[in-house]
Amino acid sequence: MHRKSRVVVGLSGGVDSAVSAALLQQQGHEVVGIFMKNWEDDDDSEYCSSNVDFVDAAAVADVLGIEIEHVNFAANYKDRVFAEFLREYQGGRTPNPDVLCNAEIKFKAFLDHAMRLGAEKIATGHYARVRERAGRFELLKGLDESKDQSYFLHRLNQQQLAKTLFPVGELRKTEVRRVAEELKLPNAKKKDSTGICFIGERPFREFLNRYISKEPGPIKDERGRVLGQHQGLSFYTLGQRQGLGIGGVKVKGAQRGGGDHAPWFVARKDMDNNTLWVVQGHDHPWLLSAALQADDTSWCAGVAPAPGAYAAKTRYRQADAPCTLSPADGRFALAFTEPQWAVTPGQSAVLYDGEVCLGGGVISGARG
Repeated sequence: MHRKSRVVVGLSGGVDSAVSAALLQQQGHEVVGIFMKNWEDDDDSEYCSSNVDFVDAAAVADVLGIEIEHVNFAANYKDRVFAEFLREYQGGRTPNPDVLCNAEIKFKAFLDHAMRLGAEKIATGHYARVRERAGRFELLKGLDESKDQSYFLHRLNQQQLAKTLFPVGELRKTEVRRVAEELKLPNAKKKDSTGICFIGERPFREFLNRYISKEPGPIKDERGRVLGQHQGLSFYTLGQRQGLGIGGVKVKGAQRGGGDHAPWFVARKDMDNNTLWVVQGHDHPWLLSAALQADDTSWCAGVAPAPGAYAAKTRYRQADAPCTLSPADGRFALAFTEPQWAVTPGQSAVLYDGEVCLGGGVISGARG
């Protein structure tokens, strides 16, 4: 984009958004920073870094000589993201709040706010790219494959993509750090945040305990033997290995996929009977799925891709898996060339055609 314009950058306090603002400024754009506060239930908590992050974002704005505004989207976040997050967990699914946050807050509430400030574009520190082709906008993977965040952005539509810039999407993380140090940005060495934005680094079960009631029930193996008691199905996800409380259990007789000492994994959640099913061995057949169904679809182009061969991710940070797409009205099915591990209802199945992210949907079911 060669024309100089007013760009509002979401400054998170992290190095990626800081460098994004700096790069846009170098290109001659009028840059304004906004710090989004999305959570305020426990600001004083050791796990909530919001106050520290704002100080870091303000320090970056000061070095760059740009304005920064602190905007509170906590009410929107609670209504649009957190309520849905809890609903999904209570239904036994495992949602991805980062996907929802991008669709509902960062590229909706934040975008609307930026437009009211007279912005022509918004920018964030995500590792992704936008390409315009024949009047249509495509979402591309970030060039640093190990940092690519297109999975979390797959619900962006044409109107959102048309207004969005991802300045660090063309860079590797090491280059971003180098630019930050050259510009003497105060957060050049700040470590990347991990975890869900409103949970931070705290233990996940401890957090959910506040909002979801416990309903203990049996943990069973594939033969129906009771191995222990779970704390409530909402607190477990498919493929989970830690925190099952059955580490010392030895069951006589060989198990498929592992011997007596092979680790246990969550394989199924039976909501009707409040039963958690576990299996031994990472490659147990119950953990592998050759096909999935997804609904609540969202396609970047506004229409579903044609049926055929593509690649997909069923969770962030996994390699693209070759598959065949069969779209239907608001839903789709994927058949994989190789069975996929721990395909989890509530997570996103995101479709790719090479480096182009086409969109995706929420996994509703899977089969072997």
